[in-house]
Amino acid sequence: MCITDAAAERIRQIMSRAREPIAAVRVGVKNGGCAGMSYTMDYAAEIAPGDEVVEDKGVKVIVDPKAVLFLLGTEMDFKADKMSAQFVFNNPNQTSACGCGESVAITPAAMRDGEGATI
Repeated sequence: MCITDAAAERIRQIMSRAREPIAAVRVGVKNGGCAGMSYTMDYAAEIAPGDEVVEDKGVKVIVDPKAVLFLLGTEMDFKADKMSAQFVFNNPNQTSACGCGESVAITPAAMRDGEGATI
């Protein structure tokens, strides 16, 4: 997972305004919505042993362990226009999205062994 400059700046803004200290932002996926899954984001007060931590452009993002295969290769961006502002996930594993934009269909990335064969 990588983070764009815009997403990193927005994460820094969010963390600086938090009422309590935040160690990172946690990103994941959950079942639901018309397309089957939706992205989740939450504050993480601490980083636990075993957490998958992405450090990019001066910010830390924790990828939920259950979401790692769904988020491999994803670029996290932040877009703002006249009508909305939101984090956007450019995910190569995403196969479709619903019309309302609230949910997506994601296929887990194929795991490969040390020689490149799909497991």
